[in-house]
Amino acid sequence: MDTKKKLLMIDDDPDFVEPIMAILENAGYEVDAKYNPDEGFEALKSGSYDLLLLDVLMGRGAEGIMIARKIGDDEKLRETPILIITGMREQIAFLFPGQPVHPSFVPTDELIEKPVEPDLLLEKVSTLIKMAEERKAQSELN
Repeated sequence: MDTKKKLLMIDDDPDFVEPIMAILENAGYEVDAKYNPDEGFEALKSGSYDLLLLDVLMGRGAEGIMIARKIGDDEKLRETPILIITGMREQIAFLFPGQPVHPSFVPTDELIEKPVEPDLLLEKVSTLIKMAEERKAQSELN
């Protein structure tokens, strides 16, 4: 990796976050973790991240969905790719293999289920970052 990509992970389960962070850091990513949805959203607003890894069920319910919607409403943040990691695919209106029933239900670039397969995680992270870089380069050309 030429320059270290910076990722933010928002998930309220330290037992899940720590091994995922280790996988990503071993692959050369810089990873920040927030265990509270409000702190995570504040970190996203004040920092500069190449990708957000977001859990759905946190705090008082499906707060990950609320964060994704806030990001979609924020002109500065909406370019940040979102990888939702959840064990709740069917309950949040996603069908296999990950296509939303209603695309406007929750803005997300990709969704993977817990437990996370390390190779799949790294593949999705890499792909989403490349796609975001290509979108940015294309918009700068226009």
